[in-house]
Amino acid sequence: MHASPVDLLEHPDPATSAQVAAVENLLRCWVRENNLAPPAVGALRVALPASGTALLVPVHYWSPTGWHRFGLPYLEDGPQGAPCVDAVTLASLLSRESAPTDTIPAPSGPAEAEAEADEKEEGGDLVGRVADSVRRTAVFIADRRSRREDTPDHFLAGEQALLLGHPLHPTPKSREGLSEAEARLYSPELRGSFPLHWIAVAPDVLAHDSAWTERGRPVPATRLTAQLAGPDLPLPRGYAALPMHPWQLRELKHRPGTAALLDAGLLRELGPHGEPWYPTSSVRTLYRPGASAMLKLSLSLRITNSRRENLRKELHRGVEVHRLLRNGLAEQWHAVHPGFDIVRDPAWLAVDDPAGEPVPGLDVMIRNNPFAPDTDATCVAGFVSPRPPYDQDTHLDRSPMSSRLADIVTNLATRTGRSREAVAAEWFLRYLEHVVRPVLWLDSEAGVALEAHQQNTLLLLDPDGWPTGGRYRDNQGYYFRESRRAELDKRLPGIGALSDTFVSDDVTDERFAYYLAINNVFGLVGAFGSQQLADERLLIAAFRRFLGEAAAGPRRLRSPLPHRLLDSPTLRCKANLLTRLHGLDELVGPVDTQSVYVTIANPLHT
Repeated sequence: MHASPVDLLEHPDPATSAQVAAVENLLRCWVRENNLAPPAVGALRVALPASGTALLVPVHYWSPTGWHRFGLPYLEDGPQGAPCVDAVTLASLLSRESAPTDTIPAPSGPAEAEAEADEKEEGGDLVGRVADSVRRTAVFIADRRSRREDTPDHFLAGEQALLLGHPLHPTPKSREGLSEAEARLYSPELRGSFPLHWIAVAPDVLAHDSAWTERGRPVPATRLTAQLAGPDLPLPRGYAALPMHPWQLRELKHRPGTAALLDAGLLRELGPHGEPWYPTSSVRTLYRPGASAMLKLSLSLRITNSRRENLRKELHRGVEVHRLLRNGLAEQWHAVHPGFDIVRDPAWLAVDDPAGEPVPGLDVMIRNNPFAPDTDATCVAGFVSPRPPYDQDTHLDRSPMSSRLADIVTNLATRTGRSREAVAAEWFLRYLEHVVRPVLWLDSEAGVALEAHQQNTLLLLDPDGWPTGGRYRDNQGYYFRESRRAELDKRLPGIGALSDTFVSDDVTDERFAYYLAINNVFGLVGAFGSQQLADERLLIAAFRRFLGEAAAGPRRLRSPLPHRLLDSPTLRCKANLLTRLHGLDELVGPVDTQSVYVTIANPLHT
């Protein structure tokens, strides 16, 4: 007899809940990345030829968009009464299957043998990071059950809500190199906060740019950081104030390039200073209620698949997009979609060595903060993620984990006297109109596609909980279509020269379909279905009608995405498990080779 996934995920023991969440993530990834079909009845059989066995997985909900719900798996040939397979064991078994012998030849020389050894090492890396992710998730769940919500700030609450992480990522909460004590300070899930550490940068090695304005007047990046630091920072005359994450500063002091600049007095440590800042869902972007700016800092922790250090081209990209929008594009966009915008990244500071080369790890992006504490702006990923309720006696807590999405739909249904299914359908249609259509418009009219996955998309809600608009954030995630280069250059001469943002249309189409359709919209549909709020097939049909109108109706758009989604029986989808197994850092290298992509069936066609 095997417990249902709901019973296990809501188990009073946080370690058990974390185990179940991790197992489900791994299995969802494996099912998607290997195109496994649903079983006719009973359990899903996952063959493991490299181990000479198979897994039997109880299926409690099969999602057309991939947000399946599973029970804990067990070995097909295991003895009677054997325990279920836990997340670490499952990661080890799946890692062995990552390089099938019928498609990868046996090593024939030293280079091939070394490559095979690297592949095996990455498999071990996955196992260790799954264990780390499970352990941290258990801490997050236990902490949330034991402490009441302690912030009235809607934006911050949304950033702290993503306890379980991406439902289709094998290690969503792994953070290599972060101790338990540091995690308490630096984790949004634990509501951490800390003062920034500051360094003074000599003008000879300072690099910076700013398109920030106040009352129409330009404001240099150096003045912005001085304002954020406050009046008491002991800044030497002529030096610029550079904010640093305390973990990153400790790390950088061991790097020869940074140590040389410190020894030469070109960088000077000023220590911790000022009011506490709060990590957002990305961990490295920091927020302070009431501050005019957020700070996207470099942080060389490996979070999900990448070490999160800013790249110089990304800093240029943020300023460039702000200038592009300010050059008339934003006015044109807001005339059609007044409820949607991009959270701007209009200024940055960094450090070059005496030879003029960028010094990695010291780059700081200054992001505009458009959110008042009472603005109901929430990260979509956190909005749909289940979280446990507060209960003083956590050992007796049997209350169900619930997402904010489920709470709002349920409350709207109660208030209006309508069914949850009817409310969910209307809510979804409003989301498509107020969040998805503006993103399609920007691609249509300007040739700019956004990497609008759920964590990069902020949802604006009215007091009743209905979608009214959104914001996109991420200076990394822009795709300027190569076919629209002349138009974009006319809007902003020289665009792309420093930011390296122009991408071929084929790659742009693939990535845009993944981030906006698969991750964002299908992910939302999967949340509705897996949380028993609506029939996914009805929402998929609604999305199909929306795309048909966008492709051919009176409000048709020039973006190729609606036609692509409607006409293609398959789509290209990022494979987070395979990306992890191949050891790829998604911030390194050309955009078309940063991640592993696989072909999946298009839910709009099946």
